[in-house]
Amino acid sequence: MPKSMFLCPVCSEGLFFTEQGLGCKNGHRFDRSAAGYVHLLPANKKHSKQPGDDKAMCSARNRFLSGGFYAPLCQKLEQLTRKYAQPNMHILDAGCGEGYYTAAVYQAACEQGRSAQLAGIDISKFALKYAAKRLPQAEFAVASSYHLPLKNESVDLILNCFSPMASQEFRRVLKSGGHLFYVVPAPMHLWELKEALYSTPYQNKRQTIEYDGFRLEDVQTVESTIQLTDPQQIQDLFTMTPYFYKTPKEGQQALEQLQQLTVQIAFDIHIFSRS
Repeated sequence: MPKSMFLCPVCSEGLFFTEQGLGCKNGHRFDRSAAGYVHLLPANKKHSKQPGDDKAMCSARNRFLSGGFYAPLCQKLEQLTRKYAQPNMHILDAGCGEGYYTAAVYQAACEQGRSAQLAGIDISKFALKYAAKRLPQAEFAVASSYHLPLKNESVDLILNCFSPMASQEFRRVLKSGGHLFYVVPAPMHLWELKEALYSTPYQNKRQTIEYDGFRLEDVQTVESTIQLTDPQQIQDLFTMTPYFYKTPKEGQQALEQLQQLTVQIAFDIHIFSRS
């Protein structure tokens, strides 16, 4: 069995697999939860009692993504992974959520007889319960992208879907010549949902930002239209987005009246290499 990709958050030594979870040579142990993940986020790095997305948001997102509504994005990420795949590559999904894209990228990396080792991190333990179940071949941990428990230059590919761009940490752990897939919403993403919620909806801003130590190789845009045919699907989409926390009550009530909704989905995938 290969060594864990993770480092000990206490002493920064390499971690190895144990019967109960992970351990380091200095005796620090991290038990694997019943759901299959370990906890590597030190208490002084937590900003709340239960950081990250809550149980309701993760449950809604898992149902929605499992329904295949974002399949066009998933397929594009698979395609890009095949393009950059290499034997025995190490992959990090930073902000892996429920593991929907994680599993797809892992499987694409392992095609044609190649092997891959993948680690996923998220600050939400509720999300990791789904991720660890979806992809038991990988290892998952509660951890922060801003304090990654990984060695310097140990990762060939970083996947970052809709999560904070911790560029300094990503640069630290990515190998020279390695790649980063950074997925953000394109301008018209979920436009019809926003029309239903707000009297004056706004487009997402499209911008290209340069990050020290990275070279932007390409931007791939994925656009499609999805049909939500029952109120549960509409509510799941709403609940899994940031709009859930900042929409006035009137907008939520208007959405609850909808029986079906046709929605544009649009994503920009920024492909960076470590220079």
